[in-house]
Amino acid sequence: MRTRTLISPAQLGRRRGKILYWTVFGVTMTLFTLVFLGPLYWMVTGGLKTTAEIVQSPPTLVPDSVHPKNYQDAWNVMDLAKLLFNTLYYAFGALAFQLVLDVAAAYSLSKLRPLFGNVILGMMLATLMIPATVLVVPQYLTVLDVPIFERNLLNSPWAIWLPSVTNAFNIFLLKRFFDSIPRELLDAASIDGASALRTLRSVVLPISRPILGVVSIFAVVGVWKDFLWPMLTLPDPAKQTLNVGIYSLSNGVPQNQLIAALTIASVPTLILFLLFQRNIMSGLTAGGLKG
Repeated sequence: MRTRTLISPAQLGRRRGKILYWTVFGVTMTLFTLVFLGPLYWMVTGGLKTTAEIVQSPPTLVPDSVHPKNYQDAWNVMDLAKLLFNTLYYAFGALAFQLVLDVAAAYSLSKLRPLFGNVILGMMLATLMIPATVLVVPQYLTVLDVPIFERNLLNSPWAIWLPSVTNAFNIFLLKRFFDSIPRELLDAASIDGASALRTLRSVVLPISRPILGVVSIFAVVGVWKDFLWPMLTLPDPAKQTLNVGIYSLSNGVPQNQLIAALTIASVPTLILFLLFQRNIMSGLTAGGLKG
């Protein structure tokens, strides 16, 4: 069976076809590169400019003079070390809760087949259709006075951790991967006397590293980039995340130092993506085909 493409192999084999193909390809890649990398370049170079140069019109594409000290000043003036520690604390705490509870939920729906499991999964996936802004008020009222326990979770890490656990998308990704695991492996472990928990720990989790890596990255990045929810639930400046802290301290800070602080805040997630981009793609496509 021949694969149909926009340009036939015969046309691509001609000199005119090759020139047209590579021209279109080069222009398209250049445009996409400028669209995605242009803002990053503007942010990095903006932190290297003087205050006068950053506000001048028309703006300069290349800094007239480079001032790397802006990054050091932003780090010290805005106390980014403290904000960075807070963000890492919240992010990896949310990661731990998601790995434990979301994996347990996905494994139960996939392999243990509870009563009304499909109904539960359908209701969970239906929550993905609800805009996140609609849930802000009920979630805030919940953490303000937790039902049954009657506790106020504001200014505590639980206000970040608990809402992050209810992630239907991650549970769906995990369930889809668990569905692709051959039933024979679980049956063999059961014959050897392994319980459902032992099977999950010794058989399922070791072969689920790609999807666990994806869920881990999503969990960390989800907390790292969030702004509205931490701003509402962490009003104490000493407990704020990186994004909220930079926003709170932005008044009176020179614009070049503010841009430098935003650049520092963006670096960890960019490094995380560059290091694990292959794991992200392999984890998202894993489990798509059974067998």
